[in-house]
Amino acid sequence: MRFPLLLAALTLLSCDNEPTMAVAASEDARTTREATTTGLDPEQVDQLIERAASLSTLEGLLVLRDGETLIEERFNGGPPLDAAVNIKSASKSVISALVGIAIDRGILDGTDQKVLSLLADDAPSDPDPRLRELDIGHLLSMQAGLERTSGDNYGRWVSSGDWVDYALSRPFVADPGGRMLYSTGSTHLLSAMLTEASGRSTWELARDWLGMPLDIAIPQWERDQQGIYLGGNQMSMSPRGMARFGELYRLGGTISGNEIVPSDWIEASWTPRTRSPWSGEQYGYGWFLTNLAGHPVRYAWGYGGQMIFIVPDLALTVVMTSDSNVARGSDHIDDLRALLAEQIIPAAEKGA
Repeated sequence: MRFPLLLAALTLLSCDNEPTMAVAASEDARTTREATTTGLDPEQVDQLIERAASLSTLEGLLVLRDGETLIEERFNGGPPLDAAVNIKSASKSVISALVGIAIDRGILDGTDQKVLSLLADDAPSDPDPRLRELDIGHLLSMQAGLERTSGDNYGRWVSSGDWVDYALSRPFVADPGGRMLYSTGSTHLLSAMLTEASGRSTWELARDWLGMPLDIAIPQWERDQQGIYLGGNQMSMSPRGMARFGELYRLGGTISGNEIVPSDWIEASWTPRTRSPWSGEQYGYGWFLTNLAGHPVRYAWGYGGQMIFIVPDLALTVVMTSDSNVARGSDHIDDLRALLAEQIIPAAEKGA
């Protein structure tokens, strides 16, 4: 791994009377990077690493271009890049992939399949008529219309005895297909539907449909009291595994000649469906959609800064992992986006 500026600083601190050695160490690291980082401008990369190292909660950074790993860095005592970390709500993008595969295999009927076709037993005895109109597409795009189970409502939801029943019993605050209401309960309903339709746990599906073909570990994660794996939060994956998953989407769902996620599902997932009331950015099926520095960007976003950024026209996949114990309202997410827009993308634009 490459920490030229940090290495130079440490050398200067420990050897105040030997600045020549510090300069030499920095120049050696710079020479090594120039020899290995084809596709990224080396001077821009130096600035990128320095800026990344200044972010107190950033723990991991990977930059891939055309499938080649050009940057792999750890910061602030972060875990090894092959160690599983909690990807928080970036899990929603993984659940979306599983839904797409399930539809392609005929396990689910399609995005217009009604939720109660599989979860009627969990519905209230006298439901709002709109509940019968709720479908898979509404859940994927966060347009269910049901009161949110995220944010201030998250604690009450996960403290309930039945997460599926609780999510389905929320009052409607908008019509299905209306405004975006970001809610982990919606993604958990997808996990329940996958489990009911396949007869297998969401973890088994993730392991067999994504983990094994991508050669990445997806450990078991939190389940509700009925044994259904939490859809949309708490899933774990290593930063390198996140990069592999991002590359799968960048490449249209096929890696090494094997189609893992249907290409038309990725296109559907990256089609704008609604718009975030907070950022104003568009949202598809489990993915945020935006433009940064003049380039279209698709990204998975996990609380605290667990990010998978894909910049298709520059063939970039960028993973950032962070200490998830940051305070709500932190500027850290803005810092990560700026790192991509102001350092990584320009480095790619100037690189070979």
